[in-house]
Amino acid sequence: MTRFPTLFLSHGGGPWPFMEDRRVQYAKTAAEFGRLPQLLPARPKAVLVITGHWEADDFTVSTSAHPPMVYDYYGFPEHTYHLKYPAPGQPELAAQVKALLTRAGLVCREDPNQGFDHGTFVPLGLMYPDADMPIVLLSLKSAYDAAEHVKVGEAIASLRDEGILIVGSGLTYHNMRGFNRPESKPVSYDFEAYLNEAISNPDPARRNAMLVDWESAPSARLAHPREDHLLPLMVAAGAAGSDVGKRVFVDEVAGVAMASYMFG
Repeated sequence: MTRFPTLFLSHGGGPWPFMEDRRVQYAKTAAEFGRLPQLLPARPKAVLVITGHWEADDFTVSTSAHPPMVYDYYGFPEHTYHLKYPAPGQPELAAQVKALLTRAGLVCREDPNQGFDHGTFVPLGLMYPDADMPIVLLSLKSAYDAAEHVKVGEAIASLRDEGILIVGSGLTYHNMRGFNRPESKPVSYDFEAYLNEAISNPDPARRNAMLVDWESAPSARLAHPREDHLLPLMVAAGAAGSDVGKRVFVDEVAGVAMASYMFG
């Protein structure tokens, strides 16, 4: 079986692909997400998504065979609260993820009700518009320990050899008060430059250390007042093993840089 890469995707704001004006703004991201399947070595058996929009007291895996939708955004047009992305879950993969984390000494819970938030259905919907790709979700842990999230990635890395695509879904810049403010643009680019330097480091130990030490980066807390949208990158990097990361693309929306990365 071919080893799959791991991805970190900056998923953008809200249900943007379903709003005509936003889709114009995110035209580059839409095109890049659409071509991601062509960059993979084969069609995955399933996708494991770690999204910045799901956190729990302990790492938790979604076990539903038919995950519902989660409309976790506010102030958008009414139709965006009726969107459907009926991709199946995969309880067998969920059980495997739980077993791998348990073996690594990490507590992992199960949630039979967790569904697809926009950090999941936006990028995966553009990658697999037919909604025929099985998707399992793995939560963040709300204590926000960066090193622990790297460890989670290391624990699940073997899935890459079993046809599973591991996707961290967040943003390289996520400050809700900073979007569309001129002073935020240099902040977003400076912080992304640090992340790009980290993920492209050929020494995985150094890469992971730089990511864990993200708060030392330029403008770190201006870019991420809360690191919920950054921690999925830690999982993707942990699962990368010795594979070097590279920047797949950068888009600029709402006046800030939004970068996506691939390892392997």
